[in-house]
Amino acid sequence: MSVTLTERAALKMQRSLASRGKGLGIRLGVKTSGCSGMSYVMEFVDEVQEGDQCFESHGMTVIIDARSLPYMMGTELDFVREGLNEGFKFENPNAKSSCGCGESFSVSA
Repeated sequence: MSVTLTERAALKMQRSLASRGKGLGIRLGVKTSGCSGMSYVMEFVDEVQEGDQCFESHGMTVIIDARSLPYMMGTELDFVREGLNEGFKFENPNAKSSCGCGESFSVSA
C-alpha cells in the first residue's frame, strides 16, 4: 500500500511548489491534536530525512515520516471545491472516526 494523490491534488501541489521556487515534494503526516486525537500536517520538503518513505503520485513526490506512516498507509489526498470553499481532503482508510469539524480523526488501537 502507498499514499497517493489525485490528479487535482498533484496539480495544486505542483503549482504551489513552483511558486515557492524550490523543494523536493510535499510531506504529509499526523500529529496528536484536535478533539478526536490526531490531525494531518502538510509541508514542503527541501531535504529527505532518515526514515522517510517516499512515494510518487502523478509526478509529485509525497514524503511520509516513519512515525506517521502506519496512520497514513492507503490514504488518498484530493483537492476539492465545494461552493466557495476549496482545500485538500484526506481519504484515510485507517481513520475510524472524525470530529464534527473534520479537522481531526482517531484510529482503532
